[in-house]
Amino acid sequence: MLATISTFELIDHASDLGQAVIQSETYLAYLEAKKELQADTVAQGRIRKFNQMKDQYEEVQRFGKYHPDYDRVSSDIRKIKREVDLTVTVATFKKAERELESLLIEICEVIARSVSDAIKVPTGNPFFDNMSCSGGCSSGGGCGCS
Repeated sequence: MLATISTFELIDHASDLGQAVIQSETYLAYLEAKKELQADTVAQGRIRKFNQMKDQYEEVQRFGKYHPDYDRVSSDIRKIKREVDLTVTVATFKKAERELESLLIEICEVIARSVSDAIKVPTGNPFFDNMSCSGGCSSGGGCGCS
């Protein structure tokens, strides 16, 4: 592909957009939440414990309910996961992460729609996103698609 002036301009605009995201309140809140999570020794201990337990859980899952420790390990991992999720710094970080992801998805959608309405933009989990289907969802038009 030959580089043209317009290609360089597009790259400059993309770089400017990236800098705008980095300077946004959403990104700064994400960085602050990440820093607080990394400094929280209780949260880090719980995460480490969860990761160790996850290895045991994966081993038990290979055999399913026939593994002798299946019930204990399954119960323990749910308890540890809940402890991790209820830790304030973890919850704050996850919220900031979702907000940053939402901002980036919104930017991607604006860029894609400015080029063409036919461009599909991956937006994460379709069960939690706004249902804006572009057809073929098998709901008979119940979602409002055509």
